[in-house]
Amino acid sequence: MTGRRIVSISLPQVAMERWQRQMERTGNAPSEDLPTALVADGPHGQVIHATNRAARLAGIATGARVVDMRAVCPELRVEYADLAGDAQALKRLSLWARRWCPWTVVDGADGLILETTGSDHLMGGEAAMLTEMEARLSTLGLSARLAVAPTWGAAWALARFGPVRAICTEESCAADLHALPVAALRLEAETVLLLRRLGLKTIGQLAEVPRLSLTRRFARSALEMNPPMRLDQAMGRLAEPVASVEARAPILAQARLPEPIQDPTAYVPQLCEEVCAQLEHQGLGCRQLHLVVYRTDGEVRRLEVATAAPSREPVHLCRLFQDRLERLDPGFGFDLITLEARRVEPIATVQTQLGGGGEGGVPLSHLIDRLTARLGPRAVKRPQLRESHLPERAAVWAAEQGAGATAVQARPIRLLHPPEEVRVLYAVPEGPPAQFVWRRQTHRVVRYAGPERIAPEWWRDRPGTRLRDYFRIEDQAGGRYWLYREGLHEDGRGGDPRWFVHGCFA
Repeated sequence: MTGRRIVSISLPQVAMERWQRQMERTGNAPSEDLPTALVADGPHGQVIHATNRAARLAGIATGARVVDMRAVCPELRVEYADLAGDAQALKRLSLWARRWCPWTVVDGADGLILETTGSDHLMGGEAAMLTEMEARLSTLGLSARLAVAPTWGAAWALARFGPVRAICTEESCAADLHALPVAALRLEAETVLLLRRLGLKTIGQLAEVPRLSLTRRFARSALEMNPPMRLDQAMGRLAEPVASVEARAPILAQARLPEPIQDPTAYVPQLCEEVCAQLEHQGLGCRQLHLVVYRTDGEVRRLEVATAAPSREPVHLCRLFQDRLERLDPGFGFDLITLEARRVEPIATVQTQLGGGGEGGVPLSHLIDRLTARLGPRAVKRPQLRESHLPERAAVWAAEQGAGATAVQARPIRLLHPPEEVRVLYAVPEGPPAQFVWRRQTHRVVRYAGPERIAPEWWRDRPGTRLRDYFRIEDQAGGRYWLYREGLHEDGRGGDPRWFVHGCFA
């Protein structure tokens, strides 16, 4: 063990409590005295997934078949469980729990794991932290059992088989787990049954068995069926890190509010200043900012703004949130606001003038940011290069900047879309044109360069697609054009070649 502190939150009735809240919103909530169960599909028919208090008192067991439980309790009310909705709700709850620490993950179908190492002092110690967690979860209508321990395994065991709130230290870990049943080691039911038949009912009894004997018996078993490995995880002899799926950005600022508020506008400037100070200290600029507000009812709302270039100017970044904060649904109010710099890049301090002042006017990147924030990311586009042989596909208008393609020949500054067909006269079939008629004007060719052959893209090539031969043409008036011949004589892909003007040079 290395001083880590892990909090396990067990929510044994989360599915039923969530269903009851939904029924209360619609006015169809059943009486608390009516035995009610949520069911899910099992290998041999429907099984009990969750129960209310009346059903548990009537002897309804979770995991049992519905047909068997109806014999025990004929008045049992049965509803279908929303497994997918429960999983999504638990995932949202794990994000909401980041008000206490930056690392949170979902633990199974009814729990959360939080790594609170170094965070408890912000709440007045671990005892006060667990009390606050229980109180806030209670306001959401969720009953919880909590435990903090040096390891994931120990915290999980105490949260489900220990007292309602348990605090375990490195020195007391073995003693705290000694009397707990072997099921507290997160083992499969078959393994638990086997250990009980061997007379090993508690973790203490399992720990007293010679290590060699256990290793030989379960050497080839999976982790969920391997008591020695699970015991090592609980005791800290085998690492089990908390790998958060969505790790919090290292650069962030937060505002904890003593009372819920409806409008976070007044707190955004200070949060931007704190984030920009951290960025400047590390020589970075941000490309994305995420404003996250935590509602008192457990919901989380987000706003995201992006910049065209790395920035760490608080006034500019704060302005990007204008006219967007009103889109947040406050519900019953926010009590925590965080501002996160998600995408950061190195940015150098550049002196633009000899006197040290800045240039006048609004930088182009700031103008793009303001237009994007006001009109939306899809309304502001920029030319973006693509990897394509064909000129009309080599550049597109896109909202995001991507990887570019490099041109191998000189290209005109203006492309015609679509290319315009012309009539030509030429001396040899595969040579340049001697003159061409375009837009009712006759152009006599005095100079040319080419041809540059552009073959069809093989992944888009069709049986009727023809080769292109491009020529840079200059006429008698000094005009410079980009012409191409589509197809060759007797290429088997059509009749005579066709000529097009595709662009104009400066």
